[in-house]
Amino acid sequence: MPSRSDMRASDSDRERVVEILQEAHTEGRLDQDELMNRIESAYGARTYRQLDDVIDDLPIARRSPAPLMPQVNRLPRSAPPPARRITLQRIARTLLTVSWWVYGATVALSMVIWFLVLVASDEGLQYLWPLWVAGPWGVVLGTGELAYRSKWGDRPLK
Repeated sequence: MPSRSDMRASDSDRERVVEILQEAHTEGRLDQDELMNRIESAYGARTYRQLDDVIDDLPIARRSPAPLMPQVNRLPRSAPPPARRITLQRIARTLLTVSWWVYGATVALSMVIWFLVLVASDEGLQYLWPLWVAGPWGVVLGTGELAYRSKWGDRPLK
């Protein structure tokens, strides 16, 4: 079985290398002529090794592999970045965000209904019943938000 660098590259691998080259050009690492030459080489590359040769002298932001990982198992430089995992932190943040939006929309709708009833009735000032919608629900969501922040703080999502 051939090594990973001798395997054939796909069109998406070539596109990833072209993106890296365009970023390097934007950062001033490559001039226009060199960019065009390297893009041509990237589209003409057949293997991962040929793609790696096109971007070998450019810095690419990525996590470094574990020091004891054998060379064979390392991904080529032209490989796409790994997919992001779904973690408990992401799920909690998503649930909280959706809950806050639903809460805000519900409280706003309750206030609009209360205001329309107030305007339509001749009885004067009405009881502010939307507080019973906003209050307990807001306390529960606020407690959830505080619990989330005490556990994960302002750390970026993993």
